Amino acid sequence: MSRPAHHESGQAAPLYITAVVGLLFLALVFFVFGEADVKRNGAQSAADAAALAAAQESRDQLENDLLGNLLDGDYLQDVFGGDFPGTYNGCAEASRFAERNDARRVRCDMLPGRWAFEVDVESNKAMSANLVPGTEGQRAEASAVAVVEPRCAFRAAEPSPDEGNPPSDPAEEDESKPSPGKLVCDTRDWVIDPEHLDVVPDMADLFAVRLAED
Repeated sequence: MSRPAHHESGQAAPLYITAVVGLLFLALVFFVFGEADVKRNGAQSAADAAALAAAQESRDQLENDLLGNLLDGDYLQDVFGGDFPGTYNGCAEASRFAERNDARRVRCDMLPGRWAFEVDVESNKAMSANLVPGTEGQRAEASAVAVVEPRCAFRAAEPSPDEGNPPSDPAEEDESKPSPGKLVCDTRDWVIDPEHLDVVPDMADLFAVRLAED
């Protein structure tokens, strides 16, 4: 009676080994795909952070120019009209934030015709070696676009009845500079006061920075 049992166990052993090998292979495949997904997500987070940093840096660098032109209605109309292309490149910050997120900047460009930055990055760490043929040494890549958009619109002041009439006293003209108008923002309106040009909202209150689809 023992011989049939021994014979059956001998036949089951190869099947068991095959099943174990198959399960190990599946586990290996799942591990590789899981690692790739983690690296891809990490690269995308790095790209998002780098693009946002470039846009924020460009926005913040505009502050001095804005303060110097608060009485120029044409300048304010250009900046807050919605088609301002931006004048400062923030790509240095893109590199710094990519490094913080374990990636390196491959490319950073200001996009033409809009105030926006496109950043491409790749992960610093490559895929683990010798797991699946063809994946060794590959790095995750990702792209992101961030835009700067005005939170406010410029409204020019209504012309005063006395506009166009020369002042009787020339010194009077220097003392009473008219306001060019106001900024109508998301939360409140801000009337530009020529006597208090140092009191302005934060750049983050004037301009929003967000990720874009393209």
